[in-house]
Amino acid sequence: MGSRMNDRKSMLMFVSSMLIFGTIGVFRRYIPFSSAFLAFSRGILGGIFLLIFASLRKGTKERLANRDLLWLVLSGALIGINWMLLFEAYNYTTVAIATLCYYMQPTIVVLLSPIIFKERLTGKKAICAFFAIIGMVLVSGVINDGSQNRGSFQGVLLGLGAAVFYSIVVIMNKRIAGVDAYQKTRIQLLSAGIVMIPYLLLTDGFRMGEVSVRAIILLILVGIVHTGIAYVLYFGSMEGLSVQTIAILSYIDPVSALLFSALLLRETLSLMSIIGAVMIIGSAIISEMKADFS
Repeated sequence: MGSRMNDRKSMLMFVSSMLIFGTIGVFRRYIPFSSAFLAFSRGILGGIFLLIFASLRKGTKERLANRDLLWLVLSGALIGINWMLLFEAYNYTTVAIATLCYYMQPTIVVLLSPIIFKERLTGKKAICAFFAIIGMVLVSGVINDGSQNRGSFQGVLLGLGAAVFYSIVVIMNKRIAGVDAYQKTRIQLLSAGIVMIPYLLLTDGFRMGEVSVRAIILLILVGIVHTGIAYVLYFGSMEGLSVQTIAILSYIDPVSALLFSALLLRETLSLMSIIGAVMIIGSAIISEMKADFS
């Protein structure tokens, strides 16, 4: 799998999906609905889009084992909670800081893998995890340099909470083997949307108040473009890219999110946060590289 050629079409599809994911924080800024309703809409719209895509796509229809279906529904529910926490983090802090908190996920998975999968924690991964944690401390503003922007510690905690839930999803997905990626994703997306319904009912989250046409259009774009189309591009590119390329190019998402937040929202990072950002993203990229030592 790691020896696959990186063809141009697959590369373009993957990079496009990462850039789409990287703009979701900017879109969230202009959507006035609750984070739970946005997570609900994203899951339902994205899931329906993938259902339609799957019906038009050639291929055999697989029947899932009950165990796999249960894992997919549970992991989908966690995705919904993960989205809600991330969207709420955008409300309390900058898109840049929330995104960096969210991208502690690879570090969390690295630290949990020896416990859950009994995998050996190599020297390189341990050092990368250490530097990522230091970077997170710098980004969070705990070491205050007096120019933390609008960053709120509550937003940092929400972003880290989203990272924890997504880490659990990544770990659960490792236990679901041999399932078509599109089938797996549409079940998870629909589950992510459905799990929000009880919460929305209990919190009166379906009450919209004054709704603008722009807000509805942006909501639909997040569901269709940032979820349905982005996942089609993401999974459609897999066959033409090596594992190493996929791992490295995945960091276009957080880097582009930082750039978009600076260019479109005029958000800035303090010097400490910039150093922390380099440490988090750099550590994650180095951790994915093949060369290793212990």
